[in-house]
This record gives sequence, C-alpha cells and structure tokens, in this order.
Amino acid sequence: MTVYGIHASHEQVHPAALLAAVQRAEAAGFGAAMCSDHFSPWSRRQGHSAFAWSWLGAALQATELSFGVVNAPGQRYHPAIIAQAIGTLSAMYPGRFWAALGTGEASNEHITGEGWPRKQIRDARLLECVEVIRDLLAGKEVSHDGLVTVDRARVWTRPAEVPNLIGAAVSVPTARKCAAWADGLITVNAPIDHLRRMIDAYRSAGGRGKVYLQVHLSWAADDETAAAIAHEQWRSNVFAPPVCWDLEMTEHFDVISQHVTAEEVARVVNVSAQPNQHADWLHQYAGLGFDEIYLHHVGQQLDAFIDVFGDKVLPQLRGDAS
Repeated sequence: MTVYGIHASHEQVHPAALLAAVQRAEAAGFGAAMCSDHFSPWSRRQGHSAFAWSWLGAALQATELSFGVVNAPGQRYHPAIIAQAIGTLSAMYPGRFWAALGTGEASNEHITGEGWPRKQIRDARLLECVEVIRDLLAGKEVSHDGLVTVDRARVWTRPAEVPNLIGAAVSVPTARKCAAWADGLITVNAPIDHLRRMIDAYRSAGGRGKVYLQVHLSWAADDETAAAIAHEQWRSNVFAPPVCWDLEMTEHFDVISQHVTAEEVARVVNVSAQPNQHADWLHQYAGLGFDEIYLHHVGQQLDAFIDVFGDKVLPQLRGDAS
C-alpha cells in the first residue's frame, strides 16, 4: 500500500512552525515526512531557508515518522560531511531516514564562489560523491582525487544498516542514469504520461527499490483562494530546466516570474478546494506504482491543510472512507 507523507518546505515556513506541522501531520494520519535542503528560497515572498540537517534531528526526535531529505553533494556540501550527517541520523534513528542525492541548483550552490559547472560535469561529480558517501558509510577510509577531493576520511559513527540513497530526477534521461547507482527514485508531480515514462526508464535500466513522488498542491476553502495561494507562493517555481538549475539569486526568480499567470502555476501545482479532487489526483499517482507520495501544500499556513487532508483525503486513499 502506498505511504502518504507530508513535505516540509524550509523555503516557506519557519523551522519551529514546520516542526509543529509534522507533529500535527503525524497525529492526523500522515505516514512519513520529507524536507527540502536549500540555502535560499525561490522568492522573497517565501522568505525562509533554515538548515535542514539541524531540523531533521529535532523532527526525528519529536515524532515517530520516517524522514527523507533531498541533498546536492559536491559544491556547497563536501560528500564526506554528508556521509557523516547521514551516518549520525541513521545511527540515532535506525530505519527512519533516507537521503535523495541530486546535482543541485545554482541558487543554492553559487554561495561557495566556485563556478557553476555545466550539467554533464555536475552529473559526473554526483557519481563521484555517491561513491565517496557509500564507501564512508561502509566504514572505509577514503581518499579521492577527481571532481571532488577527499583526503583520508573516515566516518566513525555509522548505522548498523546503511540507509537508502535515492536518486533525484525530473527528466527521463536522468531517471535512467539513476538506475546505475540509486536505491530508489524520487521525482515531482508532472503529467501522468511523463511520470509513467520516468518510472519505466528507471525500472527498465535495472533501477531497484522504491519510487517516491513529491506532489505540489494548493488547497483552501474555495477555489479562488487556493489559486491565489499557489500563485503568490509558487509562481517562481514554474520554470523547467535549465532555467531553474542555472538562475542564481532569489531576485532573479522574482523578476522572471512577474508575469506568470495563475493558469500557468496550475500546470505544476494541483489546485482545488475539493478534497475529493485531491484524492482522485493522488489515486492516479499511486496507480502508476509510486510507493511513497509526499504532499506539499504550497501555502505557508499548514494547519487547516493537515486537518482537512487527515479527515477527508487520507481515509479515501487508505480505502477506509465512510
């Protein structure tokens, strides 16, 4: 049966409020959680970007949920540091943590002052980072000279069982590449045919493990408010690669999204005031074979969303609606 979790958006919500939200979500029947790992938001309107790794320790302690995070090792983060972070959380909370690894976005990585490599180099750098992280989590001493450099590193505190390292992808070619190294695949909501091709590409290339989906949605008491929330908060996030990969500053996203319409936002966010409609959309995604689906309400006020979905949507998805 598909697990339905909540996505905690550090770009949009203060970390204390996010912690309260995942506790509320657990009480409402959500079965898991994941979070974003950004240095900056996509828009000044979003207005936050707390450090995900600190928050994850608090969230794992405050709930019994499993948690995942999407991370980009190689530039802002040295892979040995990510291996240490993964090892610590997994040792403290066995079986409850996973990390998805991707090539990242310039909006987060430019802060190091290094140049932003072209996609082919970022892909190669990620593969090197994955190898380093896996070896460190296996207890090896690692030295590596390549697109990343490691000198005699060892992770001393490690979990008894290495957690899953998931491949993050938004395109079919990237999904296919992830099959070579990943323990699973995560992507974001898109047209059904595209999502089906993503899963097929991953599986046909030998991809193993679970497939995960993050779903952007906007719910409110009426359709007009739901659309307004999505437009206000998420219009900076409608741009396909390479634009979303290569822009550097929050201000850049705000400028290029000035004339984005609510209709354009609705192409990437499921917008409806009707719980049944959201349940129908989620049923379709589950039918494609996604093992875990994480719901990201793109508004900044989460309590009403959590309560309504816990009462009216999750029961339908579990098949126990009255």
